[in-house]
Amino acid sequence: MLKIWGKAPLQGQVKISGAKNSALVVMAGSLLCPQDCRIRNVPSLVDVQRMGEILSSLGVKLERHGDALEIDSRHIGQSKAPYELVSQLRASFFVIGPLLARLGVARVPLPGGCAIGARPVDLHVKGLQLMGADVQIEHGTVHAYTTGANKRLKGAKIYLDYPSVGATETLMMAATLADGETIIENAAQEPEVVDLANFCRAMGAKIRGAGTNTILISGVPNLHSTDYSIIPDRIEAGTFLVAGAITHSEIALAPVVPDHLAAVIAKLQAIGAEVVTEAPNRLRIVPAQTHFAADIETLPYPGFPTDMQAQFMALLTLSEGDSVITETVFENRLRHVAELNRMGADIRVKGNHAIVRGVPLLSGAQL
Repeated sequence: MLKIWGKAPLQGQVKISGAKNSALVVMAGSLLCPQDCRIRNVPSLVDVQRMGEILSSLGVKLERHGDALEIDSRHIGQSKAPYELVSQLRASFFVIGPLLARLGVARVPLPGGCAIGARPVDLHVKGLQLMGADVQIEHGTVHAYTTGANKRLKGAKIYLDYPSVGATETLMMAATLADGETIIENAAQEPEVVDLANFCRAMGAKIRGAGTNTILISGVPNLHSTDYSIIPDRIEAGTFLVAGAITHSEIALAPVVPDHLAAVIAKLQAIGAEVVTEAPNRLRIVPAQTHFAADIETLPYPGFPTDMQAQFMALLTLSEGDSVITETVFENRLRHVAELNRMGADIRVKGNHAIVRGVPLLSGAQL
């Protein structure tokens, strides 16, 4: 339970953590390396702890020192991730690509349900099949194995029907150790995809085009150890920018990558707030006395991030005029509307659209 007393301005500087969505997939990517890896700027979160438990169950040795993780994947004891751990963390499905590439076999339970919408793994499976894997789904577990004499996947041309971040990352990891060249078209362009590509490159992978819609991976025989630092979390940074705006408070944030926040900054400026770049990795939010309505449509990167939709909706409840928010990424991601209305917001939902009519103030409520 959290108790919040309102009407208090915020001030000061916030240190932004490493990106959770990068840390989880980079941890999975360390399975590709038969040597030690050090990953720095890893956030201290339950999801990270759970991913560590999944890696440990496969035989990986992990040690945490502050924000750094020492990972030793020399002796992977088995190729099956346990259901009781995978069911608690969707991102754990990422281990299928590295396990298959490294061992030639992987058995990973289908990830559990997701509160914000369906996230099928069919794009992952189709891509692995195009790379020569035999993939069967039996009793809720994905069984994948390579059929060639050398147990290696084969390079392939893969077109993703949707620019799925998870599928892009899974297939990119799998392709790093495949025979030949893999081309992923309509690939996700998120900064976390680029971070994973940079991590794999630091281990000796040959990857070009990460951050564009076409990624080319030339397989190499093996990867080597590296010392790598995770990018700052753009969603955490965006959340603190909104916190400054909604409380009419100036807050400075560092470290950040301003380019990763371009869509969020543009919307903050559209409603009247100012975002000042104080240094290449430092931003300050300067709120306006009155914020005005703006329309938002969530889209894959570089569009407006679905992970910032709820925070912006809260801000727009107190902005003058009518705003329309359209959620295109996850079908169940407007469930906070009922709770905001309990606090006095004026929001109506029609399908995947929320019409937000600004009100002068919200009031405390049990949520």
